[in-house]
Amino acid sequence: MGRLVTCIVLSTAQTLAAQAPKPSRPAINPVMSSTRPHYERVRDYILRAADQMHEADYAFRPVPEVRSFGELLAHSASTQSLFCATALKEQPPTREDFEKTRITKATIVEGLHASFSYCDRAYAMTDGRATTRVQSGDRSDEAPLSMLVLNIGHDFEHYGNLVTYLRLKKLVPPSSQPRS
Repeated sequence: MGRLVTCIVLSTAQTLAAQAPKPSRPAINPVMSSTRPHYERVRDYILRAADQMHEADYAFRPVPEVRSFGELLAHSASTQSLFCATALKEQPPTREDFEKTRITKATIVEGLHASFSYCDRAYAMTDGRATTRVQSGDRSDEAPLSMLVLNIGHDFEHYGNLVTYLRLKKLVPPSSQPRS
């Protein structure tokens, strides 16, 4: 009987050990790996909204005092290039003010893709680089991460505007579409 109990105890222990969660390795760059999905989500929403709106409606503005659909997209593209250049501690890839120079759907979408492609580099930086404040003279600059978070907030702010424009045109915004 003693051997039977020993066998059952050992068998149970082995089964429990096999079912126990394996110790996980610490996440590499947990700050950026948890920040990046928010950027990727808003990037996806904005690019899909840009694609979804008909070219003729890029000039649409609900009231004269606000930006047109195309101007919102172009503004987002220009501004996010500035945020990401600041985070990367670089000069922006272009000084072009897309809101003033890009007026067709094709040129605005091209500018959007270029700005997102540039920002993809910024969101790929390591936690160490993203969270290290850099000294500049007698004062310290903000950590690059703060500019990237600001960019996400700015993009979502204007995506909210785009949602209203899409709905006014009887289109379902990307964030409300069924997930595939």
